[in-house]
Amino acid sequence: MYPAERSVVREGIVAGLIGAAVVAVWFFVFDLLRGRPFLTPTLLGSLVFFGVKTPTGLDPALGPILGYTVLHGLAFIAFGVVAATMMAMSEREPTLFVGFVILFACFEVFFFGVLSVLGRAVEAALVWWAVLVGNLLASIAMLWYFFRAHRALPRTLIGSWGGVLREGVVAGVIGAAVVALWFFAIDAIHGEPLRTPRLLGTALLRASDPTVGLIAYTALHGLAFVAFGIVGALLIAGAERQPLLVFALVIVFTAFEIFFFGAVVIAASWVLDELAGWTIFVGNILAAGAMLTYYFSGHRTLARRLTQAWAEED
Repeated sequence: MYPAERSVVREGIVAGLIGAAVVAVWFFVFDLLRGRPFLTPTLLGSLVFFGVKTPTGLDPALGPILGYTVLHGLAFIAFGVVAATMMAMSEREPTLFVGFVILFACFEVFFFGVLSVLGRAVEAALVWWAVLVGNLLASIAMLWYFFRAHRALPRTLIGSWGGVLREGVVAGVIGAAVVALWFFAIDAIHGEPLRTPRLLGTALLRASDPTVGLIAYTALHGLAFVAFGIVGALLIAGAERQPLLVFALVIVFTAFEIFFFGAVVIAASWVLDELAGWTIFVGNILAAGAMLTYYFSGHRTLARRLTQAWAEED
């Protein structure tokens, strides 16, 4: 092997071990919170080595846990070496980073495909959102390691968009925090603090433990708002060049509100029986107002330029 090849292999092994460790720690905490320590590695190890397809009556056993841990680590190492190779190629040709992103997305889809084939008992025991969060955390940890080894690549890929992404993330966190505080206040007034996130986490995410449901729903709620915040930041950045694009931002916020209520009515109409519709509406309006205030605080001249552009159109 040439030194560069050894470096890529070593980098891939380390990244794979980091990803495997993050997933292992996440599921250890997850199993601990739902009162069944080491259920996940025991179940998967028993499935792979002994053909057991149900968690019923399954107790933690050293053999399945060690066997699955080794298999799990080797799989992540193989994935890490492939990812490290693509990362090294991206340094020479940054557009190849798209292939790197596709690799991570395909890995996620493949894992969920395998999970669906294993049967409902296994799928229910693992819980889809727990798998999603675990793989997402592993991906973030591996990307962090890769970008530490390739410090110039993020600047090459993101360039001037780094500020836009940061603005979107902050706006999303603000929106999520406003909604969370609003429902915390509503629940506290009714004498049941944290009732709403516990209810939604337990029902929508099928979490058996209310505390696990609370944590899971809070995390997914935050990620959804961050994604929405990034879309808003991209539109604000475009509005700096074409101020009338601000109306696209208003349309996006309005469409989000309509989509949210439509999804609730179609997929989970019972939510409106548990939560007053006006509280959901007001919570989203408060979040939208807070996010728009943050956007315009960083683009102070945009409102004036928008008024001027509107007058010119007239």
